Amino acid sequence: MTNQIAIALAAVIIAVFAADMAFFGGDMPLFLAKQFVALIEYLSFWR
Repeated sequence: MTNQIAIALAAVIIAVFAADMAFFGGDMPLFLAKQFVALIEYLSFWR
């Protein structure tokens, strides 16, 4: 991954979180964290 791709990807992620905060109340980070925890628990079953 080049620096330009990494910077563009980071800018897109920051823009998505900023848009969530501005238009939808900022609940997306908490939702994503809960889904990530559920995914980790699901994958730990297969370990």
